[in-house]
Amino acid sequence: MGQLFGTDGVRGLANRDVTAELALDLSVAAAHVLGSRGEFVGHRPRAVVGRDTRISGEFLAASVAAGLASAGVDVLNIGVLPTPAVAYLTASLGVDIGVVLSASHNAMPDNGIKFLARGGHKLDDDLETAIEARIGEEWERPLGGDVGRIRIDPGSAGASYVEHLVGTIDTPLTGLRIAVDCANGAASEVGPAALREAGADVVVINASPDGRNINEKCGSTHPEQLQAAVVASGADLGVAFDGDADRCLAVDASGVLVDGDQIMGVLAVAMRDRGELVEDTLVTTVMSNLGLRLAMRDAGIATVETGVGDRYVLEAMRAAGFSLGGEQSGHIIMARHATTGDGVLTALQLAARVRATGRPLHELAGIVRRLPQTLVNVNGVDKARTDDGVLADAVKRAEATLGDTGRVLLRPSGTEPLVRVMVEAATQSAADRVAAELADVVRDRLAL
Repeated sequence: MGQLFGTDGVRGLANRDVTAELALDLSVAAAHVLGSRGEFVGHRPRAVVGRDTRISGEFLAASVAAGLASAGVDVLNIGVLPTPAVAYLTASLGVDIGVVLSASHNAMPDNGIKFLARGGHKLDDDLETAIEARIGEEWERPLGGDVGRIRIDPGSAGASYVEHLVGTIDTPLTGLRIAVDCANGAASEVGPAALREAGADVVVINASPDGRNINEKCGSTHPEQLQAAVVASGADLGVAFDGDADRCLAVDASGVLVDGDQIMGVLAVAMRDRGELVEDTLVTTVMSNLGLRLAMRDAGIATVETGVGDRYVLEAMRAAGFSLGGEQSGHIIMARHATTGDGVLTALQLAARVRATGRPLHELAGIVRRLPQTLVNVNGVDKARTDDGVLADAVKRAEATLGDTGRVLLRPSGTEPLVRVMVEAATQSAADRVAAELADVVRDRLAL
């Protein structure tokens, strides 16, 4: 068996890669691993299971619940709710395991399985490795009253999550009109509900999931519909979630996209002003635009960069106790209120900043002036040799030419034989020129 767990759980094509059998076996193995490590001592183990709106989530959630119950774990099936809602409920209900069935922003045919530990945190790598190792092992099954029970949540879980979200802001959103694109996904009900409960006048699009239309030309990966809806409805701003609502991108009143870097900049300044930004530091990945780092420097806010992936952002935040971090994609973590990225939480906090300052979103987001960026994918090269000396010298020369208003990033692809050359510069022409020159060096030096 190849490695099942990636950076965000197990993902693949539903019913081929991610099957009912795999979901059941993984759940049994997870119960065994956590039980063997003493997580269930002194009490009857409990779990919550939630999913996004993909049609395959119905049978996968049933398989997960069956696997956990067969291993003696009581299961609360909370139905369709965002990934961050499952994380919140795992913590607030004090259960031992949280399970999410979702492939986030991926297309509908995919699905995924993600396990959360007590407290709502993602499992550590060693736990995921241990779970893989115990799939299919012989085991002594509980009998009689020792098997787990499965309950269906009547709707209180979603209501509790909405109450939690609204309680994170001090400023009512009264007077704001907000357009919301729910991506026909997991936030189709709770996203608009939270914004309305906070006082906003809400215009909703793509909140009619049918099991097949999740992320289909909508949501944070396709914001065009939201941009049009904001302008047509005269909204003050718009927010777009992805399928499992752990991401949020925004649109200003003119229909201009506000990306994750700009949202992080707005929230970092807001939290600094409230004294909530720990050590006045924001955690980002290497893919965030240099314009964000420069804006934070001008605002007196330090930045810490990690590798690409919310897992690495969260690791850095937890290691140093930082309170805010995220990615350009809109996956933003506010540690005071959540253990993972939360799109609805981000939307509420962003709208509250607009309301509290009385300033339009385009003005607030304007502190982050994105530098022109060029990305070139160089195919058919040996991505393991990016430490080549001649290439390293070429990168140094390019960085010296760009100075403080540009940067170079070379990233080997994790799945393909290619190297990504990204260049940011003061002008688009400079970014294009430097990227093309470095791409030529990569092709020459790393040719197969």
